[in-house]
Amino acid sequence: MCLKNKEKIKKIAVLTSGGDSPGMNPAIRAIVRTAIYNKIEVLGIKNGYDGLINDWTIPLTSRSVGGIINKGGTMLFSARSEDFQKPAGRQAALKTLKKYNVSGLIVIGGDGTYRGAHALHNETGFSVIGVPGTIDNDIAGTDYTIGFYTAVDTAMQAIDKIRDTAVSHNRLFLVEVMGRHAGFIALASAIAGGAEDALIPETKTDIKELCKRLHEGKKRGKISSIIVVAEGDEEGNAIEIAKKIEKKGGYETRVSVIGYQQRGGSPSALDRILGTRLGNAAVEELLKGTQSAMVGIQQNKVVTHPLEMAWKEKKSINKTLVSLIGIMSV
Repeated sequence: MCLKNKEKIKKIAVLTSGGDSPGMNPAIRAIVRTAIYNKIEVLGIKNGYDGLINDWTIPLTSRSVGGIINKGGTMLFSARSEDFQKPAGRQAALKTLKKYNVSGLIVIGGDGTYRGAHALHNETGFSVIGVPGTIDNDIAGTDYTIGFYTAVDTAMQAIDKIRDTAVSHNRLFLVEVMGRHAGFIALASAIAGGAEDALIPETKTDIKELCKRLHEGKKRGKISSIIVVAEGDEEGNAIEIAKKIEKKGGYETRVSVIGYQQRGGSPSALDRILGTRLGNAAVEELLKGTQSAMVGIQQNKVVTHPLEMAWKEKKSINKTLVSLIGIMSV
């Protein structure tokens, strides 16, 4: 740690932006307590970048983040800001930061949040650190994002309950999970829930081949099947795909859309630990003098990358896991 930079920093700010994810509160807690441990004050920004523009701020102390590690959502609230996308909005945000003598800003969110922080730094030189908080797990530069595993657990629990009904009535169920542009939740929850297939944006969906595999499974004695569908699959949403399966395969289908339940709930142990590690790392990067970066976790080690990696590099799906779905469904 560079003591010279440490002495310069007297106050930092933190905000959450975009969609909420379980584990944001543990990250906020870690940021505040790491800062206080280093004798740094923390300013909380409410409602994301809009709060920064409009000076919706609160001082955060060690006690104000007590009892939040097990809470879902974000104590600072979150929003998407159209005003911050404009230079005038970013100048207003800078004015708020200067008003409170803030030396560095930590933002928790997805790639849209990172884009805003990147623009602020480029235009003003202000120090910014990004912490990956999104259930979609679609940010390059980190193996996992805060909230992903809790969302997978929520989807898995729903699949477990749906299976009881599927078996009782000898039916095919399609379970739709979040993932407009990425299939990480669908793939992980399908494996954890023992589903027959996961239909995701990263792979081509062949309805005819899918029906063939379902038929072969039925001949082997399967009395029910579950297919997990990412909402952004190329063949449409779960309802649209169910109709195509009924038409081509002659199956009686049922559809369950899990929806926003995946973004809520108490964060899992993994997300609490991840949020704590990355929140701590974000403060440490500011203390080192880092001016613009994101923190992440790779091979269980904390790493840093440029903020722009989040949108310049597409995170690849694990092809081994895709193959595993087929192997496990025999």
